[in-house]
Amino acid sequence: MKTTNILVRRRITWLFMIGALLLSLIVFRLAWIQFVRGDELRQKGIINRMRDVPVEAKRGSILDRNGNELVTSISADSIYVIPSHVKKPDEVAAQIAPILDMDEEKVKNIITKKSRFEWLKRKVDFETSHRIKELKIDGIGFAEESKRHYKQEALAPHILGFTGTDNQGLMGMEAAFEEDLKGVPGRIVIEHDAAGREIPQALHQYIPPTQGNNLILTLDQTIQHFVERELDKIVMTYNPKIAVIIVMDPKTGEILALGNRPTFNPNQWRDVPQSVWDRNPAVWYNYEPGSTFKIVTAAAALEENAVKTTDRFYDPGYYQVADRKIRCWKDGGHGSQSFEEVVQNSCNPGFIQTGLNLGKENFYKYIRAFGLNNQTGIGLPGEARGILIPEKDATNLNIATMSIGQSIAVTPIQLLTAISAVANDGVLMKPHLVKTIEDPKGQVIKEFAPEKVRQVISPETARVTSQLLENVVFKGTGKNAFVEGYRAAGKTGTAQVVAERGGYASGKYVASFTGFAPVNDPKISVLIMIAEPQGGNYYGGMVAAPVFSSLALDVLRYLGVPEQKDLPKPKINPWEIEEERIEVGVPNVVNLPLEEAQKVLREAGLAFETRGQGKVVYGQIPESGALVLTGTTVILDLTGNANSKVGEQVSVPDLKGMSIREAGNLLESIGLMLEPSGTGLANTQNPAPGSKLTRGGTVKVEFKPPVKSN
Repeated sequence: MKTTNILVRRRITWLFMIGALLLSLIVFRLAWIQFVRGDELRQKGIINRMRDVPVEAKRGSILDRNGNELVTSISADSIYVIPSHVKKPDEVAAQIAPILDMDEEKVKNIITKKSRFEWLKRKVDFETSHRIKELKIDGIGFAEESKRHYKQEALAPHILGFTGTDNQGLMGMEAAFEEDLKGVPGRIVIEHDAAGREIPQALHQYIPPTQGNNLILTLDQTIQHFVERELDKIVMTYNPKIAVIIVMDPKTGEILALGNRPTFNPNQWRDVPQSVWDRNPAVWYNYEPGSTFKIVTAAAALEENAVKTTDRFYDPGYYQVADRKIRCWKDGGHGSQSFEEVVQNSCNPGFIQTGLNLGKENFYKYIRAFGLNNQTGIGLPGEARGILIPEKDATNLNIATMSIGQSIAVTPIQLLTAISAVANDGVLMKPHLVKTIEDPKGQVIKEFAPEKVRQVISPETARVTSQLLENVVFKGTGKNAFVEGYRAAGKTGTAQVVAERGGYASGKYVASFTGFAPVNDPKISVLIMIAEPQGGNYYGGMVAAPVFSSLALDVLRYLGVPEQKDLPKPKINPWEIEEERIEVGVPNVVNLPLEEAQKVLREAGLAFETRGQGKVVYGQIPESGALVLTGTTVILDLTGNANSKVGEQVSVPDLKGMSIREAGNLLESIGLMLEPSGTGLANTQNPAPGSKLTRGGTVKVEFKPPVKSN
């Protein structure tokens, strides 16, 4: 009996100990959950029953220097869905898809996703939002967001930029100052039950967003309107590939206006090709500046005492460097002249001699000093550096051509910044577009003061250079840039467009003018660059200089700059105005139909005369490849058949794009035979265009149907 009691007691003891251990484990587990993992599990519980609806921060506004609002943010409803709450998704999708202008199947896929929250459509207009709200569909809600609004659709879009769907800056100032403009987003927290239903009068928390800061630009809205107006006139008259106008305060580096063509509406940026908005031509387009670069050559040479205004030069019509004769734009040259007249007449031989006297080391020193080998730091995305032959590789011929603005490429903002240094007593200023950043209450957070880069030339050299450039406007090639009532200085430029594979593109030019006013106290410096103007007129003095005259007059009057009533006017006789002609290669027009040959020569800037009668060109003088000045007359011989000899070789014409009949008629007219294959328009040929073939020979041509564009 005692044995039995002892055994029972032992079992009870063990049972008690096991129970106590289990209870201890439970207590320990509860303590662990309560005290160690309590916060973590509490947060998980909150997450499980709470729904976060993001509230986008309102972006800061962008204003001009006078406080005029250029860009603001307006309220717009964004529609979201909680898929688990939507009943009868097929019916809901059919109801709302037409209102949202969305595909019904796409809407259905969104509202049936296995997720807690999905955007249905962002930033819809008021009418669309109102129509969806009237349907009172369970699971569909609305969040107020801000939508970017550009108040003046065509005003400086390349500067202002635009934003994406999530209000993030994608271009221009919107992208460059994203961190300052975007603000801090908030959110709405809503409590739901275990089934995902919203609990009435339960926890609703609103965490407000913080509005972004405001950006105050250096732009002047009125001056920008003047620039946009002149660009519209340029497009209407010349239909160029690219046009740029920049207006700067030379004393501070502040950009008062900057415009480009082609342009776009930033409120509808998705509706235009990406090529229109993805780059800002004012800061990335590299081009040979032509004679506008002579300002740099003159200023550098005067500063280094490599030339004086009274030094004499003789221009016989060309200057020979190594094995190349570089022509003056004036037939027969300018003869004997002072350096003052060299600048006034934009004489190529005079500037070449000046550049060579300056020397390679000094020439490159001033290219760097004027900032033409690097970005200006204007603060816009995508700024290019320009293109410069490495100093160690530069030859005397390179120095000669660079002295007249060839063999070097700059961007519009680089060149205007350099010229502004001449207007600013030789001090180079960093160009900038932002004056201040302010918080939503108007308190200044950051100020962008004018920034001096370096003293490039002395004030005395700057004054002398300015006087020389004033003579260009009053007496020389820049007469069309004269500004009534104000002393203006500047330089015209006409240059060829560099081809993608080297050399120059036939018939493509850049017309430009850069200058400043008033000369005695410059308030503005301006650059006008017009790439590939159409219509046969491409000289800087005829295309760009008049734009400066009109624009500068309006800007100076708007700024309240006093006029000089007794200022003499230049004598302008349109039939006597001389233009800076440039050297071009004569294109090959032999074996072309006469009309086509005439078109090719016009595009190259050359005149023509015909000899004999006929519809095909059999010879030309000068021959193709010869270097001549624009405006030179090419003689076209149309009497080849009468003088042709048996066994004579002729050049094979380019037949691409012609029909079988057109190709056959052309080949027959020069004594060749056609062997066609296929139908449509000529695609490939053998022998290749320009090859020599004996009269009576055969040209094999493959014809293909033209490709239809969608």
